[in-house]
Amino acid sequence: MRRKAILAVVIFAFIGAAAVTRPVSQGTLLEDALATTGLMAICGAILGRAWCSLYIGGRKTREIVMRGPYSVSRNPLYLFSFVAAFGVGAQTGSLTLSLGAVLLTFVVLRQTVRREETWLRATFGAEYDRYLGATPRFWPRWSAWRDEPRLEISPGRFVTTVLDGAVLILAVPVMAILSEAQAEGLLPALLTLP
Repeated sequence: MRRKAILAVVIFAFIGAAAVTRPVSQGTLLEDALATTGLMAICGAILGRAWCSLYIGGRKTREIVMRGPYSVSRNPLYLFSFVAAFGVGAQTGSLTLSLGAVLLTFVVLRQTVRREETWLRATFGAEYDRYLGATPRFWPRWSAWRDEPRLEISPGRFVTTVLDGAVLILAVPVMAILSEAQAEGLLPALLTLP
């Protein structure tokens, strides 16, 4: 719960920053390309997080999940969260805010990862240490891919993950409204960013 509260604060701070900044590329093809890339990143992150939930849903406190996306990265859900943060930031048209959103997300999730790793080590001991040594924390090592021929899934957890992620699409109209409000003079553009 603490992580979600911190993320909510970060999101509102980000919206506040976006409300008073303007991209250097405003009204250009570059701004449109960044926003489109961002929308694709958001959609990819939603699908990626849903894919991960098929493997981890309902299992993470009972076993170390080491198959599918968890065979190539210990934290693929968080990796897709970074992709989503980039996509949300890209809706501002600013590469600076896009990368800033990723950095803020990393700072918030880094503590979560450390707590989870401590719990996993205490719970699963040597088995987790082997997994830790063989699988990167975030960036995938595709050559380590392993999968199951069959997978038992928890449909409720899958749907919850998809719906949680779908909220990210709201970044598109929210940032468009902020941009329009600036264009109409309703919001000041205090800072111009690349």
